[in-house]
Amino acid sequence: MEDEQGTWAILRVSGEMDLVTSPAVRQHVHDAVADGRRSLVLDLSGVRFCDSSGVGVLIAARRLMRSCQGRLRLILPARGAEDGSHVNRVLAALGVRRLFEVYPDVTSALDETAPPLSA
Repeated sequence: MEDEQGTWAILRVSGEMDLVTSPAVRQHVHDAVADGRRSLVLDLSGVRFCDSSGVGVLIAARRLMRSCQGRLRLILPARGAEDGSHVNRVLAALGVRRLFEVYPDVTSALDETAPPLSA
């Protein structure tokens, strides 16, 4: 689930982010910060479903990273209107998508010159 590239810790999440699985994601984020990681990429490209508890974890991760002067980037691939990222649609529907730096893939998220996708 976790990988490192340079100063970035990459957490790959797949399946569902719901009441059952969200606590594990939250713990991985906290563990990365406890290990001194201040640059974190959450790769959500494999997430098929996200409910309010998953969104809560993302907002809490953003707050945690900001509190330690860290950086958080999300991977939410835009595959097209019909099958685009479920997480992206949920964040947009709740009006919180603009809070996150979103990239289409890990390569562009790690590229300091690549701009995030617009909300």
